[in-house]
Amino acid sequence: MSSALALLPADNSVGPVPPATPNRPDWTDEAVLAGTKAIADGPLSAAAAEIDRGAYPLEILGRLGGAGALAVHLDRHGGRFGLSVAAMQAASRACGATGFLMWCHDVCGLYLEQSGNSALTGAVLDDHAAGRSFGGTALSNPMKAFAGIEPILLRARRVPGGYRVSGMLPWVSHIGPGQYCGAIAGVVGANDTISHEIMFVLACDRAELRPCPHFSGMEGTSTWGVRLDDLFVGHDDLIADPARPFIGRIRGAFILLQCGMGLGVAEGSLDAMLAVEETLGHVNQFLDDRPDAVAAELAELRARVMRLAETPYDGATDYLIDVLDARAQVSELALRASQSALLHQGARGYLMSATPQRRIREAHFVAIVTPAIKHLRWEMARLSRETLPTVTEGSRA
Repeated sequence: MSSALALLPADNSVGPVPPATPNRPDWTDEAVLAGTKAIADGPLSAAAAEIDRGAYPLEILGRLGGAGALAVHLDRHGGRFGLSVAAMQAASRACGATGFLMWCHDVCGLYLEQSGNSALTGAVLDDHAAGRSFGGTALSNPMKAFAGIEPILLRARRVPGGYRVSGMLPWVSHIGPGQYCGAIAGVVGANDTISHEIMFVLACDRAELRPCPHFSGMEGTSTWGVRLDDLFVGHDDLIADPARPFIGRIRGAFILLQCGMGLGVAEGSLDAMLAVEETLGHVNQFLDDRPDAVAAELAELRARVMRLAETPYDGATDYLIDVLDARAQVSELALRASQSALLHQGARGYLMSATPQRRIREAHFVAIVTPAIKHLRWEMARLSRETLPTVTEGSRA
């Protein structure tokens, strides 16, 4: 089955063009980053442990929205993907769960804006970008379905004026009563085969939300099972019909934005190492992944992500492979840095209340959230095979 990550070449000749001046001139790069860091270092740091245990930080997300941290990647606010990644990194340095919620919110805003649907790109998008309303993404299953990893779980049937959608998604984050998310359903055609897919905005008040089992961490992400029973999806709800070309166009941006979350978790782990360097450095010098090495790798990887963020809609296969690889490298660095932070702190880091314990759970999440490390490697291997020249009989290797 074809993969959504490389279904169709991106069509960069259509769609919105970033304005020369953002709609909010007060949201300068410096102001957004300073505002985000103030929130991260203050109320977010104070609430991080509680968020890990289940507190859903909507009030803090609203403050981040007011600072511009949830909007600057959008075309109407300058298309500043690098700044968006930096803001997410700053928040994730304090709390990985909040960084993940920022990513959910950011990509939902991306869906709304790139849809071109006037019902979704006016006041609805303005409220979303400013953190006055909240929405997430239900694309974990579709992304894996398009890659041939699992079947698509939502099914749609065409009816007059739109579609009727039914099915169950096991977990969707950053949703709740009064909120919404972007979702994808396979359209069932003749002989019960899927003819294509549609992408739409799902209002949570029109769905049944079911509690999920308890996870080992990241409990404050408001993650629910979602059940739809003959839900009507009309034109005003549609993000894309068909969905695959749309996903093909935003795929790089979708994955690249996640790097901010992993970079922040790695940086927070580095902070935990440095916190004990004065007292334990004499013995910690014998550990692998020392602070100076992690800091150097983090800086190099961040610079690489920032370069990729300059062209988030690049449709070239080589570019997408670079994005996938950077995302995988971010996951691997977060895993190594979080484990090293615990080893550097020793017994104090093994306390259930210790920051390194939370960081390890956050890093594991970075590594398994869609696209997980194994999914990323799957896609890189497939794309690399497709771009390798065919060696014909008698030719020289």
